Amino acid sequence: MTDTLERSNAGPNSAGGAGSDSARPAEATAVSPTIRQAGRRSIPWIVLAVIALLVTLLGILFSGRGVNAGTPLDTTNPGPVGARAVAEVLRQQGVTVFTATTLSEVQDHATDDTTVLVYDPDANLDSAGYDELMSVASTIVAVEPGFQALSSLAPGVDAAGAPAGAGPVAAGCSLPAAVAAGRIDPHPSTNTEGATVPSTFRLGDTAATGCFRTGTKQYSLVEATTDGRKVFALGSASILMNDGAARSGNAALALNMLGEHRTLVWYLPSLLDRPVTGPPDLSALTPGWVTPVVILLLLVAIAAAFWRGRRFGPLVVENLPVVVHAGETREGRARLYQRSSARLRAADALRIGALGRLAGLSGLPQAATTTEIADAVAALTGRDRHAIRTLLIDGVPGTDAELIALSDHLAELERATAAAVSPTAGGPTGRMDA
Repeated sequence: MTDTLERSNAGPNSAGGAGSDSARPAEATAVSPTIRQAGRRSIPWIVLAVIALLVTLLGILFSGRGVNAGTPLDTTNPGPVGARAVAEVLRQQGVTVFTATTLSEVQDHATDDTTVLVYDPDANLDSAGYDELMSVASTIVAVEPGFQALSSLAPGVDAAGAPAGAGPVAAGCSLPAAVAAGRIDPHPSTNTEGATVPSTFRLGDTAATGCFRTGTKQYSLVEATTDGRKVFALGSASILMNDGAARSGNAALALNMLGEHRTLVWYLPSLLDRPVTGPPDLSALTPGWVTPVVILLLLVAIAAAFWRGRRFGPLVVENLPVVVHAGETREGRARLYQRSSARLRAADALRIGALGRLAGLSGLPQAATTTEIADAVAALTGRDRHAIRTLLIDGVPGTDAELIALSDHLAELERATAAAVSPTAGGPTGRMDA
């Protein structure tokens, strides 16, 4: 394509068009790797993948925790640490059981005849949350309550550590739920160890009632009354879990204690109930006059920018310090066309130049249309109008050879037009003929 543009500007009689194809380097043959070669290169990665898989499988086998036990005391969890069994039996007995993970959900479901079970091993609820809980529940069952929960729900009850001994313990009190249970087993089983941290309670100067004594003044269940609300402190969550509800009288205690009212809200506090605390922001640490001063300084800076700023003036034409010859520009543009295979763009450049020169030879203005130029040239040279229009407009070169032929035909048409206008002017055209 470079040779095409050079010939179009050097003249139709110049040589070199035929030699460009012979000087073109031969295309290299692409060689793709075989399946065996690709397999050999992939062997290290395959070995590493197998090792990683073996390590993962061994870790799962030795840890013994390939299956997730689920959320402890969740009413939808059928696993050993879940509480689905107790919740389903309560529903069969006519108790409406709602599950809640935020205090707002408890407030939505609580009525005047509601028992709220709260199990908060992560201490997501603060004292204000327990106070709010006391205002909406008729009876509160706190499972494995911590220090914050005992201080808010049962101020006269203290934690007394893990239950002593092993095996079931007798009720030892007159509470109806405890009497119906008879004996309970508050100790976690092998399937629930780690999911629960059982504890006992010690009674202080309070009118609370303790049941299921496991040691000296240590009780697994305490009933207290706070602000007119009945509060049960249950020291072992395994009593309500699927794996522990069937032992001794655990199920009887759970059903009688949680089924006292028509509605039961099973509340497992989440991170959404945790109070949002943190260090003060920058506005709280800075004096009040800092913000107005900063705004004033910004306004002063903007005003100074408009006052001292300068606009760009008009563009100035400046001669380049180098001289670029027309031949170098032509060759560089031709190489760009050749590199991008822009044959149509190169053909358009050739035709635009030829149309301008043909218009001048035919005595037409530069604003003449291509159709007018083609008609005028056909009339001057006596050639077919359709063939001239195809040469000047319609023909699209598909190869470099067709582009070279187009250049030669345009040059020949210019010579024929010049000869028709002035028979003595049969020399070179205005295309920088050599």
